[in-house]
Amino acid sequence: MSIEDFMLPCPIKKAFGVECLGCGGQRAAVMVFKGQFLEAFHLFPAVYTILLFFGILILNMVDKKRSYGNVLLALAGINLMIMVISYCYKHQILNS
Repeated sequence: MSIEDFMLPCPIKKAFGVECLGCGGQRAAVMVFKGQFLEAFHLFPAVYTILLFFGILILNMVDKKRSYGNVLLALAGINLMIMVISYCYKHQILNS
């Protein structure tokens, strides 16, 4: 049994047959932990900034003395931009 057996299917792709902005994120995160860094980036370019986001989110929960709200908000915006740009790029290349 491997970690891939426990991955959740994308409900949007399952329901409508099209990929969402986050499709590939789980597989890319697993690739990062397996050491396949370049392949993870090619699959889902926002993987590193999302992992950084979750790391700072955990730090925010642990370190109650400081507020990381602005950093989390900035990372959320950066992640959204990367996800939208890579989604548009991927679909522009595939549909051309």
